Amino acid sequence: MKTPLFLLLLHLLYPLFLLSAHNILVPEPHSLFRFEDPVSFHLLQSSTYNNHSWVHQGSGWFGELQTHSWNRSSGTIIFLYPWSRGNISNKELMDLERLFQLYFMNHQDFYISQLMFKGPFDLQVAADCERHSGKGFLGFVQVAIQGSDFMSFQNETWSPYPMGGRKAQKACNLLNLNQAYTNRKHWLLSDTCPRLISDLLDGGKAHLQRQVKPETWLSSGPSPGPGHKLLVCHVSGFYPKPVWVMWIRGEQEQLGTQRATLDVAAGEAAGLACRVKHSSLGGQDLVLHWGGKSLTQAGDGMKGTSSRA
Repeated sequence: MKTPLFLLLLHLLYPLFLLSAHNILVPEPHSLFRFEDPVSFHLLQSSTYNNHSWVHQGSGWFGELQTHSWNRSSGTIIFLYPWSRGNISNKELMDLERLFQLYFMNHQDFYISQLMFKGPFDLQVAADCERHSGKGFLGFVQVAIQGSDFMSFQNETWSPYPMGGRKAQKACNLLNLNQAYTNRKHWLLSDTCPRLISDLLDGGKAHLQRQVKPETWLSSGPSPGPGHKLLVCHVSGFYPKPVWVMWIRGEQEQLGTQRATLDVAAGEAAGLACRVKHSSLGGQDLVLHWGGKSLTQAGDGMKGTSSRA
């Protein structure tokens, strides 16, 4: 079954939420936010229609870092960092907020009255602009309904996805006839969004490139079965988010152990160690030995200063 295109964007962001947990599995470490091509800004919208009313949620993401959210009560943009406003003037900000307020208000007329959708249903929108060196900016919007691709916007034109059927075709015909709306959408993607990217690159550089070393410790998890142990390697407090965790014996990586938990027979835990790689460590991996001298008892686990490979 084909994955909806808008979900691909969500899949790119999803590891950010997974990494707040202790069980971590991520590829070889690299900086969370690289100042390399492409540099992107995403707007994500989730709207639910039920019982003749709408609930709208919105967020803005600079690469993999959330920088903005939408205050549903006041109808205003929330800047999650002092630098995430960029250099947008007060007038531009008020115009943007009015534009978003009007945009959300128009949903009922468009999807319910004109397209005749019956509630309840969920609407997802992903707007993306990317900066490519030597190629300028690329902007596009993807819309999904009930998790299925519905329509997209690029190069000043709305296009239906086949699975959107007749309603998607009708929606695109109506939107393409609304030149004022199409122009506003194009302006946001081709002017406002690129300027915001440049501002965020400048204002957020120190925050985005900071390095925080991870805290690491080992513990036993719930027994996976008779005669077995669950070894848990905890890694937390690090920045940027990508981290690499591997269970080893000596210098030999254990097959299938690129994860923070390891199911072993009770008599085979001796000699195992958890290796952690992170960009803040300057190429010196953290190695925590199960039952080793570098570890100190902490509750039902072992918290350590860790030895370095």
